[in-house]
Amino acid sequence: MRHRIALLAAALWWGSLTALGFVVVPLLFMHLGSPSVAGAMAAKLFTAQTWLSTACALLMLLLVLNKKDPLAHAQWVQVAIKFVVAGLLLALLVEFGVAPRIVSARAEGGNLRLWHGLGSAMLLGQWLCAGLTLWRLSRQPADAS
Repeated sequence: MRHRIALLAAALWWGSLTALGFVVVPLLFMHLGSPSVAGAMAAKLFTAQTWLSTACALLMLLLVLNKKDPLAHAQWVQVAIKFVVAGLLLALLVEFGVAPRIVSARAEGGNLRLWHGLGSAMLLGQWLCAGLTLWRLSRQPADAS
């Protein structure tokens, strides 16, 4: 049961990143009148995504790091845990490291292209970590019923 809940959390994490990054934000920039308005709304959505990512990652870690569960010691689960931690760190770095610098660069005329590019690359990295976590956790355990 723990494994299935962790799998659902991984699916929510990857699916929400996919929807936000590849559908919602591009639509904001296509349909809102001003790039600054679209950017401000995207920033709010990315903040919400950070908290959703954090909740999913922590839930997965709590569920799969049960020492009594034989699946927790499987190599494929250990690899998935590494992707969860990496994705969580990327989410938090974007939110607390890169996003404030984007706001500052926009207000003070700093290097917006650099910080936006770095944030986009880190978001892509988080998306890959979430996808690889989902891929790993969706592996059918040999002894599952």
